[in-house]
Amino acid sequence: MEITLERFNEVIAGLEKGEIRVAEKIDGQWVVNKWVKEVILAGFKLGAITDMSEGQFSFYDKTTFPVRKFTAEDGVRIVPGGSSIRRGAYLAPGSIVMPPAYVNVGAYVGEGTMVDSHVTIGSCAQVGKHIHISASTQIGGVLEPAGAMPTIIEDGAFIGGNCGIYEGTIVEEGAVVASGVIITSSTAIFDATTGEFIRRNADGRVVVPRGAVVVSGSKPIIRDGKPLESGVHLYCPVIVKYRDEKTSGSVQLEDLLR
Repeated sequence: MEITLERFNEVIAGLEKGEIRVAEKIDGQWVVNKWVKEVILAGFKLGAITDMSEGQFSFYDKTTFPVRKFTAEDGVRIVPGGSSIRRGAYLAPGSIVMPPAYVNVGAYVGEGTMVDSHVTIGSCAQVGKHIHISASTQIGGVLEPAGAMPTIIEDGAFIGGNCGIYEGTIVEEGAVVASGVIITSSTAIFDATTGEFIRRNADGRVVVPRGAVVVSGSKPIIRDGKPLESGVHLYCPVIVKYRDEKTSGSVQLEDLLR
């Protein structure tokens, strides 16, 4: 079915209001709304490249994807200093964006979430409420193929600085990802509390379990059942424990920031 400019604008408006989402949790399972992605993708064909330059800075993009404009009534704090939120992204009231940061089309950012300096939230990423995404972290975007599930960070999680969460990874509620941790679709996560690797979910996706505290680690390269004599290790995120009161206290955001 052909997607018209009118239909595109209607869906984009729904995304910006939070009434339409690229993915949503239904009966405890995340489900991708493929049709929403198809409409977003159609927008690139429907638009023409135009000059969006401001002052001394030159920008050229499709007419269908300008920078999103906010008003004080939206209840979103976008601190001055060079941040950019693209059209079709949703930021809930009470969310905060520190400069410079970037939020791409189709992304969803829940209430009370802090997007810190130099953070990028990729296309269609779903970020819940009361989350801190620390400085210089990248939340990967997944726009195509249209049926691919985006990267998801659930409510109450804490993502440390200089992290990279990519390729449809799910970080479940209340999990803590320490600074410098990188997770992709091929990452093996070791749970030191059980002595076993975390299995992928039914869809084959990497999942950081609810309340897990994940730090950077390594694992030896095994050949014929034995570690290599060279002692070379591969990168491997490690769950060192599950969240407790002490952990929650150390990652709690200051109420004054709200």
